[in-house]
Amino acid sequence: MRQHLSLIAKRTKPSRHAVVVMDGAGWHTNDIADEFINLSIIKLPPYSPELNPVEQVWSWLRQRHLANRSFKGYEDIVDSCSIAWNSFISDTKRVMSLCRRDWAIMT
Repeated sequence: MRQHLSLIAKRTKPSRHAVVVMDGAGWHTNDIADEFINLSIIKLPPYSPELNPVEQVWSWLRQRHLANRSFKGYEDIVDSCSIAWNSFISDTKRVMSLCRRDWAIMT
């Protein structure tokens, strides 16, 4: 996590400030951001999937393609995830139903 945040901080232009939104996973800690002058972390409240639609995407991928499997190695994991992802994005209505939030539409 620290390395990822470091890359974000380095890519942020000098006059700008990056904001990273994280869920409440145990390894997502606020104190890591203290190391960076130009980066802040906003933690989502617990049990708020409506604010983090990617969780629903991961759930769909796991339920239909990735759960209860063993993989032969790294390449098998990458291939399986790619197949799952391509299956997910092949249906625009599915993507919209899982990822769109009416209250987030700006007009």
